[in-house]
Amino acid sequence: MGHLLSAVELAKRILDRDHRISILILILNIPMNSQMLNSFINSQSRDNHYPTRLTFSSLPPLSNPPDPTSPNYFQTLISLHKPLVKTAVEDKVKAGSLAGFVLDMFCTTMIEVADHFMVPSYIFFTCGASMLNLLFHFFVLEDDQEVDIAAKLNEPGIELDVPGFINRLPGKVVPEGLVSKEFGSSSRFFDHFKKFKKSKGIIVNTFTELETFGVQYLFDQASKDGVPAIYPVGPILELDTKGRGGHRGDDEESIIKWLDDQPPSSVVFLCFGSMGSFDEDQVIEIANGLEKSRYRFLWSLRRPPIEGELELPSENEIFEEALPKGFLDRTEERGKIIGWAPQVSILSHKAVGGFVSHCGWNSILESLWFGVPMATWPLHSEQQLNAFELVKELGLAVEIRIDYRRDWKTKKGNIKVTAEEIENGVKKLMSLDEGTKSKVREMSDKSRDALEDGGLSHKRLGQFIEDVLNNVA
Repeated sequence: MGHLLSAVELAKRILDRDHRISILILILNIPMNSQMLNSFINSQSRDNHYPTRLTFSSLPPLSNPPDPTSPNYFQTLISLHKPLVKTAVEDKVKAGSLAGFVLDMFCTTMIEVADHFMVPSYIFFTCGASMLNLLFHFFVLEDDQEVDIAAKLNEPGIELDVPGFINRLPGKVVPEGLVSKEFGSSSRFFDHFKKFKKSKGIIVNTFTELETFGVQYLFDQASKDGVPAIYPVGPILELDTKGRGGHRGDDEESIIKWLDDQPPSSVVFLCFGSMGSFDEDQVIEIANGLEKSRYRFLWSLRRPPIEGELELPSENEIFEEALPKGFLDRTEERGKIIGWAPQVSILSHKAVGGFVSHCGWNSILESLWFGVPMATWPLHSEQQLNAFELVKELGLAVEIRIDYRRDWKTKKGNIKVTAEEIENGVKKLMSLDEGTKSKVREMSDKSRDALEDGGLSHKRLGQFIEDVLNNVA
């Protein structure tokens, strides 16, 4: 869902910049978040400012979907959509010139469909430059040096020298998907990402001022044979969330009203993304840590999905029964527990002074946009890498953990984060020295400047648009 939000925002940026372009967004039929997806698409269609130039098409369900428990399930699911994508594009091509495909970073198999139409493909990379540099480095290790990456990363205490990073990279923060058998073999996973090199360009949701060292290395790589053009065009964020969520509008109103009653920069906000939840034991530790910290808090505490199910945590149900006895009464004056969180509205509120985050890339960019300092608690995907970058590479966050991982089947973490760690992390976050706060505010200003006329991200988006139009010149 996070990928779709930023993809739609990217489409709007492109349409604002050049009236000659129209965009069709094809949405694969993925079963795990259909209600949220449909709500978003309906809101976008209803409030569409480009009715003839921005269209959405949800593809029909697969007639023979793969077994959700099978290895490489998601890649198989995406690949089976190729005939449906081909048909949908054929219907549209009759109405105008096809300039190219922009593919989500997990949809590289659709390059074959673009090749059928004899148009180029571009990848929309929804992570940061650090993750892309890590992938390129692993390609070199595997292809040129024949290194068994999975075996190397299983060495205790392993640290890697990765181009594009200032510090050595601990193996424990490398994304699990690159080495875990749960995602199929690592070689199959790498085969997917290696298709990036078959694209004409990679659009990266970052900005040069944030990841200066990493972005520069990407540009150096792009000048070599076999590496496509790099377009850092971020931060791409959906900041106007009005009209989305239906019944959740009432929830948002009560949340904002509570924040209005709190002193400036006094509240720590805890939210762990659309897939973020914890088991009862970990919830107790968080509650005890918050209570001992004595700080005001706003905590998105969602009921976890059933173990083994490919479902998201409940949007509406708060996991209240997991809380310690009497916790709600004891913290009534300084804390609020919520389910779904209107994250943009919360981060933009003057009462929020810190954000305990799962370090999803969208959340990082949002927090920096609003100048809110972060404490890192990653769960899955590339979030451990993001946490390492924020704390060790950039000095823009404090650490609760950078090596925590949550198993997507059992819904349990690899370690228990103790109440003491949480208490200390919250205290450190909420009592940051002025130098660190100033650094975060400065990055907030730079994130906004990057998108303005004359900013580097504005310039790179213009270069991408020019390349697209040259495809039909």
